[in-house]
Amino acid sequence: MHELARRLGLRTDPVIFFVSAALTVVFVLALVIAPEPIGAAFAAGRAWIVTKLGWFFILGVNVWLGFLIWAAMSKHGHIRLGRRNTRPEYTNLSWFTMLFAGGIGTVLMFWGVAEPISHFSKPPLPGVEPFSAEAADDAIAIALYHLALHTWTIFALPGLAFAYFINRYDLPLRVSSVFYPLLKEGIHGPIGRVIDIVSVLGTLFGVAVSLGLGSSQIAAGLSALTGVDPGTGTQIGILVVLTGVAVISISAGLDKGVKLLSNINIGMAVGLMVFVLVTGSTLFLLRGMVETMGIYLSNLPRLAFWNDMLADVMPNRPDWGWQGNWTVFYWAWTVTWSPFIGLFVARISRGRTIREFVAGVLLAPSLFTVIWFSVFGWQAMELDGIGAGARAQMGEAAGQISAAVADSVPLAMFAFFEHFPLVNVMQGLAVIVVAIFFATSADSASLVVDMQCTGEGRPGPVRQRVFWGITQGLVAAMLVLLAGEAGLTALQQVITVVGLPVFCLVFMMIPSLLKGFQAEDIDNVTVGSRPDLDDL
Repeated sequence: MHELARRLGLRTDPVIFFVSAALTVVFVLALVIAPEPIGAAFAAGRAWIVTKLGWFFILGVNVWLGFLIWAAMSKHGHIRLGRRNTRPEYTNLSWFTMLFAGGIGTVLMFWGVAEPISHFSKPPLPGVEPFSAEAADDAIAIALYHLALHTWTIFALPGLAFAYFINRYDLPLRVSSVFYPLLKEGIHGPIGRVIDIVSVLGTLFGVAVSLGLGSSQIAAGLSALTGVDPGTGTQIGILVVLTGVAVISISAGLDKGVKLLSNINIGMAVGLMVFVLVTGSTLFLLRGMVETMGIYLSNLPRLAFWNDMLADVMPNRPDWGWQGNWTVFYWAWTVTWSPFIGLFVARISRGRTIREFVAGVLLAPSLFTVIWFSVFGWQAMELDGIGAGARAQMGEAAGQISAAVADSVPLAMFAFFEHFPLVNVMQGLAVIVVAIFFATSADSASLVVDMQCTGEGRPGPVRQRVFWGITQGLVAAMLVLLAGEAGLTALQQVITVVGLPVFCLVFMMIPSLLKGFQAEDIDNVTVGSRPDLDDL
């Protein structure tokens, strides 16, 4: 393998690179040869996981959040994630925009209208009447539970682990480096390579699922604008075009590519939100921003530990409960992003303290998410109609948005903009924002996957980055073909199965961090130096 890597002009760990690439190719070929058996296998795997281990996902993320809060508030909170004189490379604004755009920008565009409306029209909590004020409150609380603090917890824990061990101890930029206190030099052996291969594959599949969802939303937007068929062929074409855009950005590198796209796109997304705020029910939405924070915080303890334990004994509920279709899917999907986002965040967070890191990664994006759902979620529900009984107080849309979401989730944002001025302009802008988020996520992931294979803080040769960019697009296209008419359901099945081993890996980062903290000498911590690897 080493000789082959040398002949190809690659700068990488050949075992991690070639094994990851080979397994990806095998999966793609298997999808082409036998899509139905593979689809059935993923469906069976997902059914088993959400039935038997859904509680593990829900409990796990709460444990992670508690650990992060403890780490930030403890005496270790002022440890600097780097050498003594290291200071942050990026301004707070650039840091935040890169966090957001590389994180869940596409997800907020996809679910900003769709999730609140889904829970508004079909309340998951027993005894809540559809389209009621209580259903609206619950819809906002559940959407924020899924996409605010807990989602960023899943990114923040591996991000902190990577930033601590890689930036502070100068270990290779790989997931296996996090486990140095547990494996010692074994991180350079077979176990370490297995960890890195699992992380690479998890990243590829996690981002590929997001790209599949993004392509379906862009196709829905183009259909609303031009009448083009939003089916599988259109989605594959979109993946081809936007993968090409991502590859161009990949070639430009982190500072020129990702940073520029991130800053542009966050501005466009904020512009969309401000447009809705100004042209929509402004006073209602401003009041909603304040009230939403209270709704979220007051409901968070209940929702965070809700496990749908009565689903099996209640009539007219799915076999594994509502949580299997929503929360478990979200956590499994998000955790597959965590090696990618975590390494990316560690790369751009060098020089910050643990306290700054936790506060920035958890609180700033979560606050933006609260504002986002306060605007899009409440406005969509008001248009659709909030009231007692069968929507006693009908909105302007009179159930049209909820009907559109029931028919096609990717269409939600575009059905929403049909009730605002400059319909075509805003729908077109929404397509552009989703497309740039798509490209940003793809090029960020490709850069990080490449760094995982090289183990260096700098990207490898352009050909390596381009290879991973094209591979991501190919996997996304195969997953779209596998999904076919099943759409979101099939993608949920794939990512839930892939997410389980990655979830277990992230869980083991807590004991590694605890051992790292124990090795810190209090005097060294005060001046910002670091202990030796032998102390771990």
